[in-house]
Amino acid sequence: MVMQLDTNKRSVFLLRYHLILVVKDGKKVITQAIGNRLKEIFENIGKNHYIILEEWGYEEDHVHVLFRARPSTCLSKFINAYKSASSRMIKDEFSEVKGQHFWSMNYCLLTTGNVLEEVIKRYIENQGKEHA
Repeated sequence: MVMQLDTNKRSVFLLRYHLILVVKDGKKVITQAIGNRLKEIFENIGKNHYIILEEWGYEEDHVHVLFRARPSTCLSKFINAYKSASSRMIKDEFSEVKGQHFWSMNYCLLTTGNVLEEVIKRYIENQGKEHA
């Protein structure tokens, strides 16, 4: 498998993130229709922030998202924009969640990578030893 890197005018990068968003109070309101709409909203808002959706999954009370971003992307701004817009749109479009707070204020954002942390640590530890 060949690793595909992202580029812009000044850099080469691969920034992948795993985002978990939870419905407020753990309410089980994400149906297939709501899950599909949340994904569509994510893709649309992501374009403005140079976010590329790679994987999307959901349960009744939370979503998991794997996405790529640029070094210049302010992830907290994107996540807040997504949560705000998607909450408003879902409440407008689906009567079963009307009038409720949709997302919990909290979220989980994890970095991902193709290289194990131990490999990176060994690489860094061995820097300069060849010249010593």
